[in-house]
Amino acid sequence: MIKTDRAKFIMKTLDELYPKTPVPLNHKNNFELLIAVLLSAQCTDERVNKITPILFSKASNAAEMTKLSLDTIYKIIRPCGLAPKKSEAIYTLSRILTNEYNGRVPKTFVELEKLPGVGHKTASVVMSQGFGYPAFPVDTHIHRLAQRWGLTCGKNVLKTEKDLKRIFPMSKWNKLHLQIIFYGREYCTARGCKGLICKICKTCYPNRKNPIQTKK
Repeated sequence: MIKTDRAKFIMKTLDELYPKTPVPLNHKNNFELLIAVLLSAQCTDERVNKITPILFSKASNAAEMTKLSLDTIYKIIRPCGLAPKKSEAIYTLSRILTNEYNGRVPKTFVELEKLPGVGHKTASVVMSQGFGYPAFPVDTHIHRLAQRWGLTCGKNVLKTEKDLKRIFPMSKWNKLHLQIIFYGREYCTARGCKGLICKICKTCYPNRKNPIQTKK
């Protein structure tokens, strides 16, 4: 099966399994989405969704967040891990948004990636899920599956993102990146499949014998 055929099969399979793609991180506005995505670094969505209601009950916008002490933010988000850096980033970016953007989350990659604690992946999620801009955020799930499915040979998420954008139609990016994440968690898990067991892996590479080791 050539790469274009694999891509078509993958899209068809994922559309059948996940016709709807709810945003995994609970939020009520783009500021809450930005904070939730920032907190999700090296933390599960499930845990983030338990912490953010507590944080957002005290501050659901940038101006309110600046009124909280750094220590208060730290104590709330501590279960998410990397709390010292994340709490500093949340407080500082809230001040920037309040002072420079009238409290609004900016709509461009350049502006988002200048904010403390906001890398390209976080910016991509906000642009995609918050503003509906075509983006293809690549996390560890997508990076792993793209290699197992022969869609990239990239050793990092940025290269994988470029490869996936070339393969799949732009109109599919926003939905597809969530579909791949859902599939990776349910069927093609890090330790459970290894490129040998799930439907997509077996169909794309029916003669594969050895597990695929992810290039990081």
